[in-house]
Amino acid sequence: MEKRLNRVLQWRLFPLLALLASFLVFFFVESQYSKLFQNGCSLLPYQHYWIASKRIVTPQGIISGAVEVKDGKIVTIVKEEEKLSNSLLGKVIDYGDAVVMPGLIDVHAHLDDPGRAEWEGFPSGTKAAAAGGLTTLIDMPLNSDPSTVSRETLNLKLKAAEKRIHVDVGFWGGLVPENALNTTALEDLLNAGVLGLKSFMCPSGINDFPMTNITHIKEGLSVLAKYRRPLLVHAELPQEPESSPELEDGSNDARSYSTYLKTRPPSWEEAAIRELVTATKDTMIGGSSEGAHLHIVHLSDSTTSLDLVKEAKQRGDSLTVETCPHYLAFSAEEIQDGDTRFKCSPPIRDAANKEKLWEAMLDGHIDFLSSDHSPTHPELKLLDHGDFLKAWGGISSLQFVLPVTWSYGKKYGATLEQLASWWSERPAKLAGQELKGSIAIGNFADIVVWEPEAEFHLNDDHPVYIKHPSISAYMGSKLYGRVLSTFVSGNLVFKEGKHAPAACGVPILAK
Repeated sequence: MEKRLNRVLQWRLFPLLALLASFLVFFFVESQYSKLFQNGCSLLPYQHYWIASKRIVTPQGIISGAVEVKDGKIVTIVKEEEKLSNSLLGKVIDYGDAVVMPGLIDVHAHLDDPGRAEWEGFPSGTKAAAAGGLTTLIDMPLNSDPSTVSRETLNLKLKAAEKRIHVDVGFWGGLVPENALNTTALEDLLNAGVLGLKSFMCPSGINDFPMTNITHIKEGLSVLAKYRRPLLVHAELPQEPESSPELEDGSNDARSYSTYLKTRPPSWEEAAIRELVTATKDTMIGGSSEGAHLHIVHLSDSTTSLDLVKEAKQRGDSLTVETCPHYLAFSAEEIQDGDTRFKCSPPIRDAANKEKLWEAMLDGHIDFLSSDHSPTHPELKLLDHGDFLKAWGGISSLQFVLPVTWSYGKKYGATLEQLASWWSERPAKLAGQELKGSIAIGNFADIVVWEPEAEFHLNDDHPVYIKHPSISAYMGSKLYGRVLSTFVSGNLVFKEGKHAPAACGVPILAK
């Protein structure tokens, strides 16, 4: 009788104890999520929730359904019919017809921190990124001061980024003559965690970042082969000018964009790439630098330069190429005298060239896009004087790349899936970020929610977070594609004009 009574009590107590335990776990987890909210990392008070939409861009196509986010990762993806049959979804953020897409990854951004934070800086640059749907930036080794060319200078950058980045930020190291022929120094930089290297084949404009030659580049590739990380190259090789940069009437007007355009002809890009493809032969399977990868940044020339890239890819070289939205949005004919906001290198070329770049994008010959966000202090842009030959070159664009790409791309038939490929999937691969770049189970919940049909004017009334909006060539534009929300590792870091209070982005280091 006593044993029977004990069994009855056990059967009655066990469910109560289990229920009590589940409540304790629930309150513990909720308290942990509440701490994140209280710490200001997220605009949401919880970290376990669903994002629902009729247009979710996945590697398998666009679906109507929901994405489950838990502990910063994507744990479940369900289609509409599964969502309707599941009554246990819990907290759901329903975005209706808005597009849910993987957060953008920009592998080419100059945040200028430390040393030149008055040009941009980590706080304003990463706030602008979040407002534009970018969840990961890879920061260039220049124009910070000092440039990131050693373990010590990387540590300075990491210290500057601490608690000051609103999205995740990785770092490229610099390949310069000083370290290119010093294997020990180069390996130390790579061991410190840079995701790859960047070099210039022409003067960079920064004193502690001198240009490299093809010998330096080949040495860099041989070291990178062991690490299986990329070398990014600014591919312009200065040539002896056929004539002085003068207009046909004999004038040499520095306020005329055509004067500047003549100083950096397509032959500079062609000459650089012609040398580079002699080095990329070694990256083929069985080559002496197998495992290394060469990536050409901001291609502007859509003629012979692009043909050389296509030929090298066809023979099996490990080679990719990017271009930038400003080469796809603007043409030389449109640039007004003295409007130095449009100066960059390589330069924006003519309308026919732009058409061919779009054709190469849609055909897959250009692999993906980057911003090449390269701001400066407004005084260096010489906006009052309009001198294209003396003004600092660089397009300030970080916050606008998604709506710019879409606004111009949809005229050429670009799709949402292509945008996700150009801005997320392929950049993630270059940067070695296997858990980023797509809405897939197990990946970080890096997500942008935006309205492709929403039109807005980029004027003084529009909230802009880059440090110096006045120098951006995009100001004054009418664009399509309003960003509603940006999630980084599950944290809602931006929502309709409001940022999360704390900067909780994570520095990304290679292992």
